[in-house]
Amino acid sequence: KKYKLLIITSLDDLKDIFSRLKSDFIISYEKSITLQKINKIIHHYDAVFTNPNNSKIYFGKSLLKKAAKLKVICTASTGTTHIDLLELKSKKIHLISLKNKRKAINQITSTSEHALALTLSSLRNLNESNQSVLKCQWNYERFIGRQLNKLNFGVLGYGRLGKNYSRYIGAIGGKVHIYDPYKLNVNKNYTKHKSIKSFLKKIDVLSIHIHYSRETNMLINKKLLSYMKKNILIVNTSRGEVVNEKDLLVFLRKNKEAKYSTDVLTDEINFKNNILYKYSIKNKNKIFITPHIGGMTFDGRKIAYKKASDDLIKYFKTNYDKI
Repeated sequence: KKYKLLIITSLDDLKDIFSRLKSDFIISYEKSITLQKINKIIHHYDAVFTNPNNSKIYFGKSLLKKAAKLKVICTASTGTTHIDLLELKSKKIHLISLKNKRKAINQITSTSEHALALTLSSLRNLNESNQSVLKCQWNYERFIGRQLNKLNFGVLGYGRLGKNYSRYIGAIGGKVHIYDPYKLNVNKNYTKHKSIKSFLKKIDVLSIHIHYSRETNMLINKKLLSYMKKNILIVNTSRGEVVNEKDLLVFLRKNKEAKYSTDVLTDEINFKNNILYKYSIKNKNKIFITPHIGGMTFDGRKIAYKKASDDLIKYFKTNYDKI
């Protein structure tokens, strides 16, 4: 028996993975599906293959209520903010993600590399200076940046991505400071802080590398922002939800030299309504946003999507009739 699989993420550049899934499932490929359409057709499918990047679909109570046959949601990501996990559990729908797939995700450095790129771009004002050249201007005075070996870099979260970012910054010559209450040991060349207050007071750049959870929801808020330097650069490749965006906007408006460079926003499906996005339109020198492309390299996608698809095929072969 072949089961029906709805793919709602792009596999155009991963044709070998698409072909393998096609050989094991009856495929419907809807990489740009709308919420209206998926509501109408989801009851036909045994499994969904997705990814939060560039997706307009949230798997919440309303949608899952219509998913009468659904056995599995497979997401080629570590993050699951696009899925209501409690509702999934209540419906007894199995989740496949990359969250604990250490062997696979340890090979993926894309997101930490993007954090470094956002850091360098913002410290040297690359976007703004390029825009000035495109306007036929040639003047460096508005774009004088900072030298990395004169700065203190704070890494919030010393997991896989935080370790990568720390290594990159250390290799360039930046002074690395770590805050992660769950990690006892860090590289001897870095400074580990026991207090988040002392950590934030010390640093010139904050790079966020934490998982989203109830504990980390809006962790960066008015209180923590008050400890930071007035000209701090905050880099976020984690999740938009770990930042209280209203508090951050107040902080940015008050402190003219502070910057926020992010690859993530809260409610990315409706990003045009996001307060930081709206503010960034006229304040490009204050907020720089990329569309959740941290993990979106060909190399990283190939590793992630292959692992997710392999696990999906294995799950059906193990738990249901041989496909």
